[in-house]
Amino acid sequence: MTIIEMLGQSAILTVFGMGVVFVFLVILVIVIGQIGRLFNKKVLDNSLAVQSANFVPATGNRKKINTETNPEITAAITAGIVEYRKSH
Repeated sequence: MTIIEMLGQSAILTVFGMGVVFVFLVILVIVIGQIGRLFNKKVLDNSLAVQSANFVPATGNRKKINTETNPEITAAITAGIVEYRKSH
């Protein structure tokens, strides 16, 4: 067997191996995409069922959301951030 024949066989083997890996990766991407769609569909269906079970029709007396900032909480968060930045 000459060097040219050996190089030819190695090239064929290389292309064949790369083709097998490529086909495997394409199949893997398709399977993972299908599983993701199936999972998202089931999760969305379950969350919609929970939301519809907990649905309460809107009435005229809505609760007011507290949007005021508590200065003590702001100071505690700021102190925590400063301490974290000092240690890291």
